[in-house]
Amino acid sequence: MKLISVNLGKLKPMTIAQDSLSTGIFKEQVSAPVFISRQGLEGDLIGDTRNHGGVDQAVYLYSEEDYAYWQAQLGYKPEAGTFGENLTVSSFGSEPIRVGDRFRVGEVELELTAPRIPCSKLATRMNDLGFVKTFRQAGRPGAYARVLKEGMVSTGNTVEKTFSSPDYPTIAQFFDLWYVKELSKAQLEHLLASPIAERARGFLETKLEQLS
Repeated sequence: MKLISVNLGKLKPMTIAQDSLSTGIFKEQVSAPVFISRQGLEGDLIGDTRNHGGVDQAVYLYSEEDYAYWQAQLGYKPEAGTFGENLTVSSFGSEPIRVGDRFRVGEVELELTAPRIPCSKLATRMNDLGFVKTFRQAGRPGAYARVLKEGMVSTGNTVEKTFSSPDYPTIAQFFDLWYVKELSKAQLEHLLASPIAERARGFLETKLEQLS
């Protein structure tokens, strides 16, 4: 597996339902090496820090295989970074990715923590108000990751994957369960037993407490 592209976002204005805001979803490919700290990629700006970024969602990964799917669906191939990912990799491997899977890219080690949940910013980015539903139905969310080891990455780096526990949910399972309105105690405990992102953990812990 290879790192196909490194993508950074600068804040740009966006209007959603007559509300003006700033977003970093418009990523641009960079050729120079980039430092990744526990907070994310140096030079990558985030407009909505309440819902995006942070140490457990420091890096967003998407794959060339996902882009091939979207090329077939959209009739054109979006450029790397279109979906707001920081790192575009050639593949996630032959096995489904799981929470806790680790990826070594250049000097950096990442641990997957959650699927990307689409929002209205993505729909606006794609000039399609129905794209949130389209993205959800596609079941190709990509994955957020925390940074276990800081360092430099650059396009062309080899990507090495280390598998997590088979008891942890796959990113696809996590993505599907996120949309279930009434999760069972067993489903909630299954998700919470894995090293998921803290935003998701807080939300799911509240749901579990409500069942008590």
